Order: sequence, then structure tokens, then C-alpha cells
Amino acid sequence: MSTMIAARPAESTAAIVTAGVDVGSSAVKVAVVRTEADGAADVLALCAERIRRRELRKVIREGFDEALRQAAIAPSDLAYVASTGEGELVDFRRGHFYGMTTHARGAKFLMPEAHAVLDIGALHARAMLIDSQSRVLAYRMTSQCASGSGQFLENVARYLGIALEEVGETSCRAKNPQVVSSICAVLAETDVINMVSRGISTSDILKGIHVSMAGRYLKLLRAAGAESPVAITGGLAMDVGLTEALDEQARKEGAEIKVLTHPQSIFAGALGAALWGGFRHRVLARRAEARN
Repeated sequence: MSTMIAARPAESTAAIVTAGVDVGSSAVKVAVVRTEADGAADVLALCAERIRRRELRKVIREGFDEALRQAAIAPSDLAYVASTGEGELVDFRRGHFYGMTTHARGAKFLMPEAHAVLDIGALHARAMLIDSQSRVLAYRMTSQCASGSGQFLENVARYLGIALEEVGETSCRAKNPQVVSSICAVLAETDVINMVSRGISTSDILKGIHVSMAGRYLKLLRAAGAESPVAITGGLAMDVGLTEALDEQARKEGAEIKVLTHPQSIFAGALGAALWGGFRHRVLARRAEARN
């Protein structure tokens, strides 16, 4: 049986270690971070576990335990554990933070120059305008049935017989992209089936999908009033074909948008949860000191 990890006594000025657990639709990401009182932070461990129809509590625990192993720390060394995403099953957490809040904080930590965030998850995408303190000022989201999601792209990749990790590079080899216009994922997948039957190459199909997705993301960014540069986070952050399509589509539409990526972008939510957890812990510690 899981138990709550209690707060480790600490003064508000001491260095602390916190963990963030981001429970997504297709994967669980965990980040362990050490933060100083002045806000400086070091990442001690990052771990991602694909869910793949496994029991979610077990996946969460395995990812958390592996992150602690990488960081060479015990649960008692943690000052705060925060969840984000669908974190109800993280029953050892001390607090929970909304996904947009954590992705904004994680994106700003990884890419400090970012003025906006495009979080592309398994079921939806969301564009956020953020300020210098990582606060979300405005946002727009796609619906779960849209064909601009990570799950849609994974379904297409499975049908085409390639690994999701190969999608980006395959898309970059396209010669004549075939754009998928339907916003409905089911109809868009039907379009893909028809393209395959007509002998259209895998690279042209994938590049067409990326172009279509990029067009929708640009509309989201404009609707949210997003300003450049835009940091990409979430499961599709490292899809080079998608980021290339975003750059190309932005130039085509005359949008002055610079796209930022980072090797740890998929962990932005978990990192943001760990960082906000550290901030909350220090606030609580200061209040406790004031009472004493």
C-alpha cells in the first residue's frame, strides 16, 4: 500500500530536492530537481515510462522509483513531491499543479527566452502566452477529437508500419507532401488509407500530416496572442518533421514565429511540477518559521 511522502523539515533558505510526476495519456514522466533559495536549479534525474496498457499505479511507481535511483536519493530526501496531468493516482504526492502551469514553468526553465509555449500531447495541443515569471496569460486548446494530436500521429505511424521515433526524419525526406485537410481524426485516418492505396510515399503522407498539424497550431498560437519565440513541449516536441513544418508554415503565412526545442522538452511538465513544488515548499517553510 502506498503512503504519503511527508515533508522533510527544512529551512526556507536551504537547498532542497523535489520531484515532479507528470501522468499523461501515453506516458508517465518523472523529474527530480535540486533548487537553491535563490532559484538556481539542477536536474538530478529524468525518467519516462510508457503506459502501454499497463496498470497505471504500477507505471507511476516504477517511474518514480527509477528516477530516485538515478538521482541516488531516498524518498525521505525529498522536500516535496508534486503531480501534474492526470495525477490522481499519484497517492504519495503532497500537491498537484495544473498542466498548463507546469508546462509553462518547465518550458521557461529549459528555454528562458520563450514568450509562448506550444504543448503537444497525446490527446490535444494547447498554445499559451506566458510572462517572465512563467505565468499563463492566455491560452487556446484543440479538442480531443482533432487530428492534431500525438495519438493521431502514433495511429498513423502504426498503420504505415514505422516507429513513432522515425516519423520526423521520414517526413523530412518528403518530395511532394499530401496535406490532410480534415480536422476529425477518424476522417483524417481514412484520408491516409486512401493515400496509401494510391501509392503515395510514406514520407509524403507524413509531411502532409505535419503541414496540416502545423497550420492548426499556428491558428492556436495566434488565437492565444502568442509572441515569439515559442517553446515546444510535450510528447511531439522532438519530432523534427513537425518542427520543420512549423517553421515552413510560419514563413509561408508571414508569421514571425521562432520555434524553440530542447532535448528535455518532453519532461517540461514534470520539471515544472518539481520546480513549483519547490516554490510551494519554501513558502510553507517561511510561514512555519514566522509562526515560530
